[in-house]
Amino acid sequence: MGKTYVGSRLRQLRRERDLSQASLAATLGLSASYVNQIEHDVRPLTVPVLLRITESFGVDATFFSRDDDSRLLAEVQDVVLDKEICPTTVELQEISEMVYNHPTLARAMVDMHRRYRNVRDKLSLAVDTRNSLTPDAPAPANQALSMPHEEVRDFFYARQNYLGHVDTAAERLAKKLSIEPGDVRATEDAILRKLVDDHGVTVSLTQDVDGTLHRFDRDTRQLVVSTRLHPGQRAFRMAAELGYLEAGKEIHACVDEARFTSEESHQLALRGVASYFAAALMLPYRSFHADSEKSRYDIEYLGQIYGVGYETICHRLSTLQRPNLRGIPFTFVRVDRAGNMSKRQSATGFHFTHSGGTCPLWNVYETFTNPGHIMRQLAQMPDGRNYLWISRTVRHHRGRYGEPGKLFAIGLGCEARHADRTVYAEGLDIEDLSSATPIGAGCRVCTRENCAQRAFPPVHRALRIDAHESTVAPY
Repeated sequence: MGKTYVGSRLRQLRRERDLSQASLAATLGLSASYVNQIEHDVRPLTVPVLLRITESFGVDATFFSRDDDSRLLAEVQDVVLDKEICPTTVELQEISEMVYNHPTLARAMVDMHRRYRNVRDKLSLAVDTRNSLTPDAPAPANQALSMPHEEVRDFFYARQNYLGHVDTAAERLAKKLSIEPGDVRATEDAILRKLVDDHGVTVSLTQDVDGTLHRFDRDTRQLVVSTRLHPGQRAFRMAAELGYLEAGKEIHACVDEARFTSEESHQLALRGVASYFAAALMLPYRSFHADSEKSRYDIEYLGQIYGVGYETICHRLSTLQRPNLRGIPFTFVRVDRAGNMSKRQSATGFHFTHSGGTCPLWNVYETFTNPGHIMRQLAQMPDGRNYLWISRTVRHHRGRYGEPGKLFAIGLGCEARHADRTVYAEGLDIEDLSSATPIGAGCRVCTRENCAQRAFPPVHRALRIDAHESTVAPY
């Protein structure tokens, strides 16, 4: 290990744990002056001290690595590429130094830009809505000013899709209920008995007529579940409601700390965290992590032994970021044929831009031409990072003839350096990435030249157009 100066990161860790320098020094068995010198970059971080920190505070060693800054770096790049607020060009090296040395300031900048962007979009929508109103059909007062799904996405994204207190609470309950892989009906029965015996809930099945898959009345303790759901899906809905009853304190505390700007955002986040609890209950962290490693992250195999769907397995794989027991850091996405991204969670540095859509060269879209089949792609981002992407379509809730149902493509990606830990690397030359598909985070922020699939001009440079010349790229 070469000389590594981590003063800003050590200060960040100390302040997050509300420790003084003296308390930190005592915990690590060091002198206060030694810790002070590390924090002021007078002394470098040594391997023995790094090991003490990881053991004492449960942080991964990558906490002190510049590689761990890749996502924040990409988010700050998004900010400075927005010419409405930053007309000057900022060099990547300058951004990198600010992110590494002043991560709190960088996050504040990203947060301010996110709020500015939301206000700008909401005002634009409000003006468009106002212009289309008639006296007989006024809009609700806050209809155009509410974007709860964006807030909730950012909530999970900022936490790298891992909610520690909720996850461990679900795992403790799973142990009490003796939930194990291999028999989803036994899992469903265990959750049902817990609801009925300990919480006085009456559970009944019904043939839904309005598309409702489940409904729980908190006053009468009546839980109605649709018959169109499979056993694993029924268990998942019941597990989410059980989460409110068994771990309501953890779920509400997790959501309350985010300080959402609207009641709609707050309620949507509650539902999202309850769903997280349900997945953590049915797929307990330690056993699921062990089975994932043993099977080399074989998604379909894991779905068979746990009795849940492909999407649920992929989403759970993206949450395996418990300190000292981490799985592969995956990015999880769900998109439709029109390119709408309805779910996006990431435990990696992969960044989704908010401008210009996603990349059409990304194989997650190609899976619509091969429904039900897993497709693999080695892809390279403009910054040189290489990823392995696994994609497959899933179909939701088509219960009757003539119903359109829902068709999505699920993408699960990890950095290529982790690829050989998965079964999906078999037959791929991970060492030779010359054939990796060049993709980007979105056309507006992508720096690639001569891309035939470019849909929008890039915002980082002025347009160069010659009326008497044409090239592969339209801009």
